[in-house]
Amino acid sequence: MTGTAVRIDGNTLRLPGGVAVRFVRTLRLPESGTHPLPPGLGEFPVRRIADPANNADTVPEEWRARGGVMLPVYLREAMWLSFAGTTEPAALQVGVGKVCAVSGKPFGDRLSRDPQNYLALPRQPWLDGINSGKGTVRQFVAVPLGLGATVEGQVTGEEVWGGVQLRSFPLREDLLAEWREEQRALERARRAGERTRGYGGPPGAPAMAAPGAAPAPGARSSAAMGLGVGGSMRQEVYRDDRPLTHWSEEPSGRVFVHLVTPPQWRHITGEAPPPSPVDRAAYTRAGLPWYDYYDQDAEDLAPADALESVKPVGDWLGDDHEPWQAPSPAQVTQLKDAPGLPVEDGEW
Repeated sequence: MTGTAVRIDGNTLRLPGGVAVRFVRTLRLPESGTHPLPPGLGEFPVRRIADPANNADTVPEEWRARGGVMLPVYLREAMWLSFAGTTEPAALQVGVGKVCAVSGKPFGDRLSRDPQNYLALPRQPWLDGINSGKGTVRQFVAVPLGLGATVEGQVTGEEVWGGVQLRSFPLREDLLAEWREEQRALERARRAGERTRGYGGPPGAPAMAAPGAAPAPGARSSAAMGLGVGGSMRQEVYRDDRPLTHWSEEPSGRVFVHLVTPPQWRHITGEAPPPSPVDRAAYTRAGLPWYDYYDQDAEDLAPADALESVKPVGDWLGDDHEPWQAPSPAQVTQLKDAPGLPVEDGEW
């Protein structure tokens, strides 16, 4: 991919430099205990904010000003970000309400290593939540703005942005040329050895359908939803093994991802939203798989101080009454050891 435009390919966001990001629906974990990686239940549909097919009168002015894309998500629904299909090395920053999901620091426009404020792709295959360190993350869970339950509200004391923010940095041009040369001999073997975390097979395959403190006054904006945290799972956020100087100083692309309620989605796009999330106990009773992933050659990042104290959304929304049935050991699978119109960027 060339140029600086972000594009939608199916439900995949493609950022300049070969970065691919999918937003995957999943089972919401209990807020106590530490769990295996939950499965993928299909991709969230993604649409451009500036799509001519939208009902422009129903798109809030703030959304139009920020540009980007939107996806529909239910209250307390969980998601994870898949980077399968990323074709070249990249440093990807992930913000939740403009709080870095890796470091807990403000979502800045420069890469940092102390603390690390980005993911090193393609080594990092996915991200299920905020970095809680010691080999765990806290699951991304959608909550409305205005309660103070989002990561943004708890870390900054206000809820202004909501949504998810992505910014990608490529390797320096000279190092990227060297990397491409090295990969030519390895490409066939690498493709043959790829593993995926069952939500639809290799990149390009169809996704599995899913079965039927308080903010400051006036801080709430027209952004519909933000991300809080749910249960803890076993997942490492890897320390980058490249020197910081290997990455470009300037990002190659960025995009603002708005999280909207299903009624808003229907009102704006005229499309039916996905069905409500699957019952997690029924999923486990059916004997379907959960996942565990371990890379013995990678080093996990230390806990992010600002993110360690983030409380789960149940503290605001009440107890989780959905039944929980832990998967049996046999259900846990061990993993490892055409472009459309450009997405318009805006002010954020």
